[in-house]
Amino acid sequence: MTENENPFARQLAFGADSFADNPEPRCPCVLLLDRSGSMAGTPIDELNAGLAEFRQDLLADALAAKRVETTVISFGPVTIDTAFHTAHSFIPPVLAAGGNTPMGAAINLAIDALESRKAEYRANGISYYRPWIFLITDGAPTDEWKSAAERIREGEAAKKFAFFAVGVNQADMGILRQISTREPLSLSGLKFRELFQWLSGSLGSVSQSTPGTDVALKPPTGWAVV
Repeated sequence: MTENENPFARQLAFGADSFADNPEPRCPCVLLLDRSGSMAGTPIDELNAGLAEFRQDLLADALAAKRVETTVISFGPVTIDTAFHTAHSFIPPVLAAGGNTPMGAAINLAIDALESRKAEYRANGISYYRPWIFLITDGAPTDEWKSAAERIREGEAAKKFAFFAVGVNQADMGILRQISTREPLSLSGLKFRELFQWLSGSLGSVSQSTPGTDVALKPPTGWAVV
């Protein structure tokens, strides 16, 4: 699927921060979040709290606040919850649990969204870092996902983006291993805040580097079962 075939892809760029006001290179990150019915109760509450802390952590890093752009795509069904925004303009959504787990469609939309956003960067002369797609799920896909997994393999091989997967509770880690070229991680309990602290710190490290260079990330400690 290309961005022209996906009516939602360009929607993610609308309302995004002005390049004229902030010409800094960008580090785009798609948060791909499972809010299916099995996330109801404490899990969705902790996920929302982690999102709020993620924004505060980015704001505490002056350079990351200007360079890291975040968009939230959630699924159960698939919805676009925020456009791409730097930390000052990013308003974390309050997600409500419900529905199935159309993970394949959500991954396809995330990839299309990044392609659209990178086109915006190029059109405006903005350099950018290798984008991130960060998936968090507590289940298994309820739709066709193998074509999305192939797009991930192709995108990783071409260094178009970096894809990370985190399984929560009863997530099907076997399927996540087929989707992600990196070994997926299991969240310890419901430590979403610690996970998002690691994510914001990692993105902050990337944003302080030179676009196009690889950055060694700190290993996940305290929140992941490895």
